[in-house]
Amino acid sequence: MKTPVLAIVLLAACGGDGVVPAVTKVPTTQEQLNGNRDAVRLEDRDIDLYAKRFNLDLRKSGTGVRYLLLRDLPGDTIRPDQWAAVNYRMELLNGDTAYSSEKGEPEHFHVEMDDVESGLHEAIQHLSPGDSAIIVIPSYRAYGLIGDMDKVPPRSSVVYRIGLVNVTVGR
Repeated sequence: MKTPVLAIVLLAACGGDGVVPAVTKVPTTQEQLNGNRDAVRLEDRDIDLYAKRFNLDLRKSGTGVRYLLLRDLPGDTIRPDQWAAVNYRMELLNGDTAYSSEKGEPEHFHVEMDDVESGLHEAIQHLSPGDSAIIVIPSYRAYGLIGDMDKVPPRSSVVYRIGLVNVTVGR
């Protein structure tokens, strides 16, 4: 009785045609590194095209985060362990809005401490209260390989249109 069941299971596993599927080759570490390097180059090119399309003279950090200060007021820039109150709109490179703060209700986060994109922690430190900026964060400094499983797709750069409302030491 077990033999016919086993034969049916084996045929089903083969796709019903009796052919065993080929084993997929697992990429080597070097092939994975090359693939990631190529993906970063393509994403960098996409960010360049975005900046060119909107005529943005973005500064680029050593980590690939880009920013443009739209309003640069005198004052001390925000530092790690301070709280940032920000108004923002986060978009994808295609212009779709993913998230935004509510009008008149700034979002707060603890610089270098909270669970927000590492690229945002980096870029916000170029702003002082009252400043506004466009910040473009590549996927590897934003939501990474899998996105946020909601509004940000895998390997997506994100664009923040952000204003630093105020800075506090404790919340």
